[in-house]
Amino acid sequence: MLSLLFLILGFIPLIYGADLLVESSSSLAKRLNIPNIAIGLTVVAFGTSAPELIVNVFSSIDHNSDIALGNVVGSNIFNILGILGISAIIFPLVVKSNTTWIEIPMCLLSATVIMVLANDRFLEGSDSSMITRIDGLILLAFFVIFIGYNIQLMKTGSYSEVVPVKEMTVLKAVIMILLGLTGLVIGGKVIVVFATRFATELGLSQRVIALTIVSIGTSLPELATSAVAAKKKNVDIAIGNIVGSNIFNAFYILGTSAVIYPVATQELSNFDLTANIAASLLLFVFIFTGKDRKIEKAEGIILLILYIVYITALIKL
Repeated sequence: MLSLLFLILGFIPLIYGADLLVESSSSLAKRLNIPNIAIGLTVVAFGTSAPELIVNVFSSIDHNSDIALGNVVGSNIFNILGILGISAIIFPLVVKSNTTWIEIPMCLLSATVIMVLANDRFLEGSDSSMITRIDGLILLAFFVIFIGYNIQLMKTGSYSEVVPVKEMTVLKAVIMILLGLTGLVIGGKVIVVFATRFATELGLSQRVIALTIVSIGTSLPELATSAVAAKKKNVDIAIGNIVGSNIFNAFYILGTSAVIYPVATQELSNFDLTANIAASLLLFVFIFTGKDRKIEKAEGIILLILYIVYITALIKL
């Protein structure tokens, strides 16, 4: 229980550090006359994914593949089935054309690419399967394409999200950035150490702990952002935040992890990778099941139920 307590406590500096980093970096960027659109597409996007990134960096440094892969895949499954499910229950999510035809298909592509890269044993007859450093570079190349797409949105004015920015002096912003980074590093290291220890003590695999406690914890910023946005009826932010985060996690965070140290995969991981693809595909299908392109309350309930079913099956496997 002590390991579980420290594992949960590790999320406090991690999440608070990410929040500080986003807030202070956005303020500093504003003082440097960087447009609000650019802040949304860079500072906020990187900042909200900082918890997943830091946890994965420490996992890769410790050669802990189960946590590195489980955190990314688990976060992406939770983002769609859990967070979008909750958000749609709060208020129906209308989906923009760009999100429907470009971003969600890109999200599905990212899930499919991971499945392919993680199955050397099945596709090539290798003795083991892993996402190698070369595979990591491939994922990062996809991420560059995604960034290029966002820059194009910025140029054409198709990106409409307005990011609220707090006023800070340059000195205060710099201090807050350093404090935020410190919180992220401390929280990330604590989570990796005690997630491993907790899994060992409880007799569970690190894969299961990563896919549940760790991935849900690192996705708390996305949950807060999307739930509040849905409550305020800012549906573009609610769904765009999740889809963008999934692409970010798959291409940038997993790509970075594999470049640091190859991510070994096990046969049971295919269950999670398949669930990841199915969640993205179901999201795309749900957009067209009603009269308009939206995810209704009933569909949100279905997504949430499916997440509970997935977690139950995960623990029993």
